[in-house]
Amino acid sequence: MKIKDFLRENQLSVGDNMILLLEKLGIKNEELVKKLESEIGENAKMSKSKGNVVDPEEAIEKYGADTVRLYILFAAPPEQDFEWTEEGIQGAYRFLNRLWNFVVEREGLLREVRYTREELKSAEGKAKDLRRLVHQTIRDYQTDMEKRFQLNTAIAKLMKLFNEISSFEIRNEMDRKVLKEAVEVLLLLLSPIAPHICEELWHRIGKETLIVRENFPEVDEEALKAEEVEIPVQINGKLRAKVRIPFGAEEDVVKSAVLDNEKVKNYIDGKRIRKFIYVKNKLVNIVLGG
Repeated sequence: MKIKDFLRENQLSVGDNMILLLEKLGIKNEELVKKLESEIGENAKMSKSKGNVVDPEEAIEKYGADTVRLYILFAAPPEQDFEWTEEGIQGAYRFLNRLWNFVVEREGLLREVRYTREELKSAEGKAKDLRRLVHQTIRDYQTDMEKRFQLNTAIAKLMKLFNEISSFEIRNEMDRKVLKEAVEVLLLLLSPIAPHICEELWHRIGKETLIVRENFPEVDEEALKAEEVEIPVQINGKLRAKVRIPFGAEEDVVKSAVLDNEKVKNYIDGKRIRKFIYVKNKLVNIVLGG
C-alpha cells in the first residue's frame, strides 16, 4: 500500500505531524507543509491537540460576526467539512464592505424614493432586466434555503444580484425606484446571514421597522416574464458584442439580428462563417473560417 493511501485510509495527515515537528524545531514553513500534503497526505485537520484551530472570538474581533457567519455558510454545503482559509474570510469581508459602501454612498437617493409594485411593472430595458433578476433571486433563494438546504448556493445568488445592482446605471426616476426595490430585496434576503449590517443599512435607506420583523419578499410573477433578453455574441470564442433579441426567438430571427449588429459586422468583415451556434436565450458563438 502506498503511503498516501495508508494515510487517507487511517485519516492521518502529514500536515498535522509536520506542523508540530516544525514548531518544535522553531521552523515556520507553510509552503513545505502544503507541498507534502499535496503529494503524499491529507490536509491538516482542525484539532485543539494539534494547535491549529481558529478561535472564533479572534475572527469576530478582526472581521465582525456577520463576516464570520457569511464565510462559514458560503464556504461549503452544510453536510461537508471545509478548510478555513484567510483568503476565504477576507473575500466575505470584502463583499460586505462593498455592500456597505454602495448603500451608504447612495443613502440619500434611496431614502427619498417611494414606489408601488404597480408602478414598477412599467419598467423597461435595463431596469426591467434588473427586476427580472431580483424576482428570480427571490424564487431561487427560497428554494435553496427551504427545500434544498443549500445555503452556499443561496448566498452565491445574492452575490450575483449585488454585482448586477452595483453596475446598474440610474438614468431616470423609474431606474431609481427599481434600484430601491432591488436593494430592499437584497437586504431582506441577506439579513438571516448577516443580520447586523443589514439592519443598519435597512434604516439608512429610510425604513423605520426592524428588518427582522419584515415578511419574506413575494415574487412578482409578471416581472419574471421575459419579452426580450440580451445575449453575448462570441466570435471564435471571444466576446465581441451583446445583442437584444425577443425571448424564445428561433435561430433564423437571432441570426438576422446578430449579423445586422455593427460590431459583429466589423469582426466578420467578409470572412466565411463556418458555424453559427445558438444556445436559446443564452448566447451565440460564431466560428469563422479562413
